[in-house]
Amino acid sequence: MSQNVFLIAEHRDGQLKRVSLEILSECHRQGVEPTVLVLGHGSLDGIATLLGKHGATKVAILDHAALAQYSTEGYTTAIHGYLAARSPTAVLGGATSQGKDFFPRIAARFGVGFAADCTSISLAGPQVKCRRPVYAGKCSKEVEFLKAPAVLTLRPNVLAVADDAATTPQIEKAAADPGSPRARIVNVAASAAKKVELTEADIIISGGRSLKNSENFKILFDCAAIVGAAVGASRAAVDAGYAPHDMQVGQTGKTVSPKLYIACGISGAIQHLAGMRTAKVIVAVNKDPDAPIFQRADYGIVGDLFEVVPLLTEELKKLKARS
Repeated sequence: MSQNVFLIAEHRDGQLKRVSLEILSECHRQGVEPTVLVLGHGSLDGIATLLGKHGATKVAILDHAALAQYSTEGYTTAIHGYLAARSPTAVLGGATSQGKDFFPRIAARFGVGFAADCTSISLAGPQVKCRRPVYAGKCSKEVEFLKAPAVLTLRPNVLAVADDAATTPQIEKAAADPGSPRARIVNVAASAAKKVELTEADIIISGGRSLKNSENFKILFDCAAIVGAAVGASRAAVDAGYAPHDMQVGQTGKTVSPKLYIACGISGAIQHLAGMRTAKVIVAVNKDPDAPIFQRADYGIVGDLFEVVPLLTEELKKLKARS
Protein backbone atom coordinates (compact mmCIF):
# COMPACT_ATOMS: atom_id res chain seq x y z
CA MET A 1 0.00 0.00 0.00
CA SER A 2 1.24 3.45 -0.81
CA GLN A 3 2.13 5.06 2.49
CA ASN A 4 0.26 8.29 1.87
CA VAL A 5 -1.23 8.34 5.35
CA PHE A 6 -2.33 11.48 7.16
CA LEU A 7 -2.93 11.82 10.90
CA ILE A 8 -4.99 14.73 12.20
CA ALA A 9 -3.40 15.65 15.54
CA GLU A 10 -5.74 17.08 18.16
CA HIS A 11 -4.43 19.60 20.66
CA ARG A 12 -5.79 21.98 23.26
CA ASP A 13 -4.05 24.71 25.23
CA GLY A 14 -0.70 23.73 23.75
CA GLN A 15 -1.07 20.08 24.76
CA LEU A 16 -1.46 17.16 22.38
CA LYS A 17 -4.21 14.65 23.01
CA ARG A 18 -2.57 11.36 23.92
CA VAL A 19 -4.66 9.46 21.37
CA SER A 20 -2.81 11.33 18.60
CA LEU A 21 0.49 9.98 19.94
CA GLU A 22 -1.02 6.50 20.28
CA ILE A 23 -1.98 6.50 16.60
CA LEU A 24 1.41 7.90 15.57
CA SER A 25 3.14 5.09 17.49
CA GLU A 26 0.91 2.44 15.88
CA CYS A 27 1.76 3.78 12.41
CA HIS A 28 5.46 3.48 13.24
CA ARG A 29 4.99 -0.09 14.49
CA GLN A 30 3.55 -0.94 11.09
CA GLY A 31 6.37 0.78 9.21
CA VAL A 32 4.29 3.78 8.15
CA GLU A 33 5.50 7.39 8.41
CA PRO A 34 2.33 9.52 8.39
CA THR A 35 2.15 13.21 7.65
CA VAL A 36 0.75 14.78 10.80
CA LEU A 37 -1.66 17.69 10.29
CA VAL A 38 -1.89 20.37 12.97
CA LEU A 39 -4.65 22.96 12.69
CA GLY A 40 -4.81 26.27 14.52
CA HIS A 41 -3.52 29.81 14.49
CA GLY A 42 -0.42 31.47 15.84
CA SER A 43 2.51 29.69 17.40
CA LEU A 44 2.12 25.99 16.62
CA ASP A 45 5.82 25.16 16.38
CA GLY A 46 5.75 23.78 19.92
CA ILE A 47 3.17 21.18 18.88
CA ALA A 48 5.35 20.22 15.90
CA THR A 49 8.39 19.90 18.17
CA LEU A 50 6.45 17.68 20.58
CA LEU A 51 5.38 15.47 17.69
CA GLY A 52 9.02 15.24 16.63
CA LYS A 53 9.94 14.01 20.12
CA HIS A 54 7.57 11.10 19.47
CA GLY A 55 9.08 10.26 16.11
CA ALA A 56 7.01 12.32 13.65
CA THR A 57 9.10 13.03 10.56
CA LYS A 58 6.61 15.17 8.62
CA VAL A 59 4.30 17.80 10.11
CA ALA A 60 1.99 20.07 8.12
CA ILE A 61 0.71 23.15 9.96
CA LEU A 62 -2.57 24.52 8.62
CA ASP A 63 -2.72 28.06 9.94
CA HIS A 64 -5.64 30.49 9.74
CA ALA A 65 -7.26 32.95 12.13
CA ALA A 66 -10.60 31.15 11.71
CA LEU A 67 -8.97 27.95 13.04
CA ALA A 68 -7.87 29.48 16.35
CA GLN A 69 -10.89 27.76 17.88
CA TYR A 70 -12.45 24.54 16.64
CA SER A 71 -15.38 24.78 14.24
CA THR A 72 -16.94 21.90 12.35
CA GLU A 73 -17.15 23.63 8.97
CA GLY A 74 -13.80 25.37 9.27
CA TYR A 75 -11.87 22.21 10.12
CA THR A 76 -13.68 20.10 7.52
CA THR A 77 -13.10 22.60 4.71
CA ALA A 78 -9.47 23.27 5.60
CA ILE A 79 -8.55 19.60 5.94
CA HIS A 80 -10.34 18.50 2.77
CA GLY A 81 -8.86 21.40 0.81
CA TYR A 82 -5.34 20.38 1.87
CA LEU A 83 -5.79 16.64 1.33
CA ALA A 84 -7.75 16.69 -1.92
CA ALA A 85 -4.66 17.48 -4.01
CA ARG A 86 -2.50 14.87 -2.23
CA SER A 87 -4.38 11.61 -2.93
CA PRO A 88 -4.36 10.23 0.63
CA THR A 89 -4.72 6.50 1.15
CA ALA A 90 -5.82 6.92 4.79
CA VAL A 91 -6.91 9.76 7.08
CA LEU A 92 -6.69 8.92 10.79
CA GLY A 93 -7.62 10.60 14.05
CA GLY A 94 -8.87 10.03 17.56
CA ALA A 95 -12.44 9.08 18.41
CA THR A 96 -12.81 12.13 20.63
CA SER A 97 -15.84 14.41 20.76
CA GLN A 98 -14.10 16.63 18.21
CA GLY A 99 -13.03 13.76 15.97
CA LYS A 100 -16.51 12.26 16.02
CA ASP A 101 -17.83 15.63 14.85
CA PHE A 102 -15.76 16.38 11.76
CA PHE A 103 -14.34 13.05 10.56
CA PRO A 104 -17.67 11.83 9.08
CA ARG A 105 -17.81 15.09 7.14
CA ILE A 106 -14.30 14.51 5.78
CA ALA A 107 -15.45 11.10 4.52
CA ALA A 108 -18.54 12.69 2.96
CA ARG A 109 -16.41 15.27 1.13
CA PHE A 110 -14.33 12.46 -0.37
CA GLY A 111 -17.41 10.32 -1.06
CA VAL A 112 -16.03 7.34 0.87
CA GLY A 113 -17.05 5.23 3.84
CA PHE A 114 -16.20 6.02 7.44
CA ALA A 115 -15.35 3.76 10.40
CA ALA A 116 -15.72 5.21 13.89
CA ASP A 117 -14.27 4.23 17.25
CA CYS A 118 -11.94 1.54 15.90
CA THR A 119 -9.91 -0.59 18.31
CA SER A 120 -7.25 -1.79 15.85
CA ILE A 121 -5.97 -0.94 12.39
CA SER A 122 -3.93 -2.66 9.68
CA LEU A 123 -2.13 -0.47 7.17
CA ALA A 124 -0.45 -3.39 5.40
CA GLY A 125 -1.72 -4.92 2.19
CA PRO A 126 -3.59 -3.36 -0.71
CA GLN A 127 -6.49 -2.11 1.46
CA VAL A 128 -6.66 -0.55 4.90
CA LYS A 129 -8.45 -2.72 7.45
CA CYS A 130 -9.71 -1.97 10.94
CA ARG A 131 -11.76 -3.56 13.69
CA ARG A 132 -14.57 -1.76 15.47
CA PRO A 133 -17.24 -2.68 18.04
CA VAL A 134 -20.88 -3.23 17.04
CA TYR A 135 -24.12 -3.99 18.89
CA ALA A 136 -23.19 -1.80 21.86
CA GLY A 137 -19.79 -3.50 22.10
CA LYS A 138 -21.13 -7.06 22.33
CA CYS A 139 -19.31 -7.99 19.12
CA SER A 140 -16.69 -6.52 16.83
CA LYS A 141 -16.31 -6.64 13.08
CA GLU A 142 -13.50 -6.21 10.61
CA VAL A 143 -13.93 -3.40 8.11
CA GLU A 144 -12.03 -3.28 4.83
CA PHE A 145 -11.91 -0.08 2.80
CA LEU A 146 -12.27 -0.73 -0.91
CA LYS A 147 -11.94 2.90 -1.96
CA ALA A 148 -9.34 5.46 -0.88
CA PRO A 149 -8.99 7.28 1.31
CA ALA A 150 -9.82 5.14 4.33
CA VAL A 151 -11.26 7.59 6.85
CA LEU A 152 -11.45 6.37 10.43
CA THR A 153 -11.11 7.29 14.08
CA LEU A 154 -9.44 5.17 16.75
CA ARG A 155 -10.60 4.76 20.34
CA PRO A 156 -8.32 6.42 22.92
CA ASN A 157 -6.34 4.18 25.30
CA VAL A 158 -6.43 1.01 23.17
CA LEU A 159 -3.05 1.57 21.49
CA ALA A 160 0.25 2.01 23.31
CA VAL A 161 2.49 5.05 23.02
CA ALA A 162 5.92 3.81 21.98
CA ASP A 163 9.27 5.30 22.97
CA ASP A 164 10.09 6.41 19.45
CA ALA A 165 13.43 8.05 18.79
CA ALA A 166 13.14 11.83 18.79
CA THR A 167 13.47 13.48 15.39
CA THR A 168 13.50 16.94 13.93
CA PRO A 169 10.41 16.86 11.74
CA GLN A 170 10.17 18.36 8.30
CA ILE A 171 7.62 21.14 8.84
CA GLU A 172 5.36 22.45 6.10
CA LYS A 173 3.47 25.65 6.86
CA ALA A 174 0.41 25.80 4.66
CA ALA A 175 -2.04 28.65 4.28
CA ALA A 176 -5.26 26.92 5.22
CA ASP A 177 -8.60 27.79 3.63
CA PRO A 178 -11.44 27.21 6.11
CA GLY A 179 -13.97 28.80 3.77
CA SER A 180 -16.74 30.87 5.34
CA PRO A 181 -18.11 28.91 8.30
CA ARG A 182 -21.77 29.69 8.90
CA ALA A 183 -21.41 29.17 12.66
CA ARG A 184 -18.97 31.02 14.86
CA ILE A 185 -17.98 30.74 18.50
CA VAL A 186 -18.87 33.83 20.49
CA ASN A 187 -18.07 32.57 23.98
CA VAL A 188 -16.43 29.60 25.67
CA ALA A 189 -17.61 28.74 29.19
CA ALA A 190 -14.76 26.67 30.60
CA SER A 191 -15.10 24.67 33.77
CA ALA A 192 -13.39 26.34 36.71
CA ALA A 193 -12.09 23.01 38.00
CA LYS A 194 -9.32 21.20 36.19
CA LYS A 195 -10.53 17.67 35.47
CA VAL A 196 -8.68 14.64 34.20
CA GLU A 197 -9.99 13.95 30.68
CA LEU A 198 -12.21 10.87 30.82
CA THR A 199 -11.21 9.40 27.47
CA GLU A 200 -7.49 9.60 28.29
CA ALA A 201 -7.57 8.61 31.96
CA ASP A 202 -5.79 5.46 33.14
CA ILE A 203 -8.14 5.18 36.14
CA ILE A 204 -11.82 6.15 36.23
CA ILE A 205 -14.17 6.11 39.21
CA SER A 206 -17.81 6.41 38.14
CA GLY A 207 -20.99 6.91 40.13
CA GLY A 208 -24.61 6.11 39.44
CA ARG A 209 -27.98 7.31 40.63
CA SER A 210 -27.33 5.57 43.95
CA LEU A 211 -25.22 8.59 44.95
CA LYS A 212 -28.58 10.37 45.48
CA ASN A 213 -27.37 13.92 44.76
CA SER A 214 -24.55 15.94 43.21
CA GLU A 215 -22.97 16.77 46.58
CA ASN A 216 -22.32 13.10 47.27
CA PHE A 217 -20.09 12.86 44.19
CA LYS A 218 -17.49 14.52 46.42
CA ILE A 219 -16.61 11.14 47.92
CA LEU A 220 -15.67 9.94 44.42
CA PHE A 221 -13.64 13.08 43.70
CA ASP A 222 -11.83 12.70 47.03
CA CYS A 223 -10.90 9.12 46.18
CA ALA A 224 -9.94 9.99 42.61
CA ALA A 225 -7.67 12.84 43.68
CA ILE A 226 -5.35 10.46 45.52
CA VAL A 227 -4.50 8.39 42.44
CA GLY A 228 -5.01 11.03 39.73
CA ALA A 229 -8.17 9.38 38.45
CA ALA A 230 -11.01 10.87 36.43
CA VAL A 231 -14.58 10.82 37.73
CA GLY A 232 -17.39 9.63 35.50
CA ALA A 233 -21.12 9.11 35.82
CA SER A 234 -23.87 6.91 34.45
CA ARG A 235 -26.62 8.34 32.30
CA ALA A 236 -29.07 7.86 35.18
CA ALA A 237 -26.93 10.11 37.38
CA VAL A 238 -26.60 12.71 34.62
CA ASP A 239 -30.33 12.66 33.82
CA ALA A 240 -31.06 13.12 37.52
CA GLY A 241 -28.89 16.25 37.53
CA TYR A 242 -26.19 14.82 39.79
CA ALA A 243 -23.38 15.28 37.24
CA PRO A 244 -22.83 17.24 33.99
CA HIS A 245 -23.05 15.51 30.62
CA ASP A 246 -19.29 15.76 30.03
CA MET A 247 -18.88 13.17 32.81
CA GLN A 248 -21.27 10.66 31.24
CA VAL A 249 -19.86 7.27 30.29
CA GLY A 250 -21.91 5.06 28.01
CA GLN A 251 -23.56 4.66 24.64
CA THR A 252 -24.86 8.24 24.64
CA GLY A 253 -21.85 9.61 26.51
CA LYS A 254 -18.12 8.94 26.29
CA THR A 255 -16.46 5.67 25.41
CA VAL A 256 -13.49 4.96 27.66
CA SER A 257 -10.76 2.30 27.88
CA PRO A 258 -8.89 2.89 31.14
CA LYS A 259 -6.55 0.46 32.85
CA LEU A 260 -8.91 0.46 35.85
CA TYR A 261 -12.63 1.28 35.97
CA ILE A 262 -14.40 1.43 39.35
CA ALA A 263 -18.20 1.49 39.06
CA CYS A 264 -19.91 2.70 42.23
CA GLY A 265 -23.64 2.25 42.56
CA ILE A 266 -24.03 1.51 38.84
CA SER A 267 -26.34 -1.36 37.97
CA GLY A 268 -24.68 -2.19 34.65
CA ALA A 269 -27.27 -1.40 31.98
CA ILE A 270 -26.15 -2.36 28.46
CA GLN A 271 -25.97 1.33 27.50
CA HIS A 272 -23.39 1.97 30.22
CA LEU A 273 -21.42 -1.19 29.50
CA ALA A 274 -21.11 -0.09 25.86
CA GLY A 275 -18.98 2.83 27.02
CA MET A 276 -16.58 1.01 29.35
CA ARG A 277 -16.52 -2.71 28.58
CA THR A 278 -13.02 -2.43 27.03
CA ALA A 279 -11.51 -1.30 30.37
CA LYS A 280 -8.58 -3.54 31.28
CA VAL A 281 -9.83 -4.19 34.84
CA ILE A 282 -13.37 -3.50 36.10
CA VAL A 283 -14.25 -3.23 39.79
CA ALA A 284 -17.91 -2.98 40.81
CA VAL A 285 -19.34 -1.71 44.11
CA ASN A 286 -23.08 -2.33 44.52
CA LYS A 287 -25.48 -3.27 47.30
CA ASP A 288 -27.40 -5.59 44.96
CA PRO A 289 -25.55 -8.91 44.55
CA ASP A 290 -27.59 -9.60 41.41
CA ALA A 291 -26.70 -6.34 39.67
CA PRO A 292 -25.72 -6.99 36.01
CA ILE A 293 -22.45 -5.07 36.48
CA PHE A 294 -21.04 -8.03 38.45
CA GLN A 295 -21.26 -10.20 35.33
CA ARG A 296 -18.73 -7.92 33.62
CA ALA A 297 -16.59 -7.06 36.65
CA ASP A 298 -13.20 -8.62 37.33
CA TYR A 299 -13.67 -7.83 41.02
CA GLY A 300 -16.92 -7.19 42.85
CA ILE A 301 -17.72 -5.68 46.25
CA VAL A 302 -21.26 -6.22 47.53
CA GLY A 303 -21.77 -3.30 49.87
CA ASP A 304 -22.93 0.27 50.36
CA LEU A 305 -20.79 2.65 48.31
CA PHE A 306 -21.08 5.25 51.11
CA GLU A 307 -19.18 2.83 53.33
CA VAL A 308 -16.89 1.18 50.77
CA VAL A 309 -15.56 4.26 48.93
CA PRO A 310 -14.41 6.17 52.06
CA LEU A 311 -12.63 3.00 53.24
CA LEU A 312 -10.98 2.69 49.83
CA THR A 313 -9.93 6.33 50.04
CA GLU A 314 -8.27 5.78 53.41
CA GLU A 315 -6.43 2.68 52.21
CA LEU A 316 -5.18 4.52 49.12
CA LYS A 317 -3.89 7.33 51.34
CA LYS A 318 -1.94 4.80 53.40
CA LEU A 319 -0.47 3.19 50.28
CA LYS A 320 0.53 6.56 48.87
CA ALA A 321 2.16 7.56 52.17
CA ARG A 322 4.26 4.39 52.14
CA SER A 323 5.33 4.72 48.51
